[in-house]
Amino acid sequence: MRTYSPVRSCLVVAALLALSAGLPARSRLAQAPREGTLFVSAVDTSGEPVEGLGPEVFVVREDGVRREIVRVSRATEPIDIAILVDNSAAVSDGLIFLRRALSSFVARMAPGNQVALVGLADRPTILVDYTDDPKRLTDGAQLFSVPDSGMTLLDAIFETSEGLGRRETPRAVLVAVVTDGPELSNRYSQDVVAAAQEADAALHLVTIGQFYYAEEHGTRERSLLLDAGPRKTGGQRISLLTPHALEDTLQRLARELSAQYKVVYGRPESLIPAERVEVSSARQGVTMRGAPLRGAPGA
Repeated sequence: MRTYSPVRSCLVVAALLALSAGLPARSRLAQAPREGTLFVSAVDTSGEPVEGLGPEVFVVREDGVRREIVRVSRATEPIDIAILVDNSAAVSDGLIFLRRALSSFVARMAPGNQVALVGLADRPTILVDYTDDPKRLTDGAQLFSVPDSGMTLLDAIFETSEGLGRRETPRAVLVAVVTDGPELSNRYSQDVVAAAQEADAALHLVTIGQFYYAEEHGTRERSLLLDAGPRKTGGQRISLLTPHALEDTLQRLARELSAQYKVVYGRPESLIPAERVEVSSARQGVTMRGAPLRGAPGA
């Protein structure tokens, strides 16, 4: 079973950082450009990308104020893709589906992009560093579960986001494939979401299992992350009860990322950058989500 965001829902992209009060007025003006850029996914009710859309379909608002769409084109900029994969004891029964799904996903996304694999068992561990080599990634996808281990999803997102923040690729995506096994992280969800936002990285979560809420710290903070993370970074959560549909799910995500739009919109010259940017669709049956151009002034 897959779940997607409601049709035409407004999904928040990354929050913009506050300007430093110590900068002179001229410098602060330079940090507020007259144009903003978003990389936007547009999908139909089945989650498939919708192509051929014009500027009139895109609705961008900054702090609730609608902005003029200047131009729309196919996004061709490379993507840094960090795949965070649950290799804890909880995934052992679904390993064959996980390996197959990851292999087909990296084979499709590696050419032209930089992809990394990070394991989540006990502590975040780089399995394959950023590369565009499909063979290295496919070999790395043949992973094994770590016996008697738990998962560290929140730690991995936080640390990987910090690493992405030091890279200069225009687009960044975090793809996490996780089960509902024990969460061992001690971090708080708001800190993890803030790290992803600061890296301008859209968080896409593929969850397998029930994910019941509990007051135990790791489980509670993971539940909060599953809600706020995708919503506040321009990503999505896709819920699966079993891993059987995982390969189809990741292939659909690959098609979505490969078909993103580059949306440029006008914005007023201002000393104060927007705190909230939203993108939505003016066409019935089309859902949009996106993240800003990384490294842009004020973003």
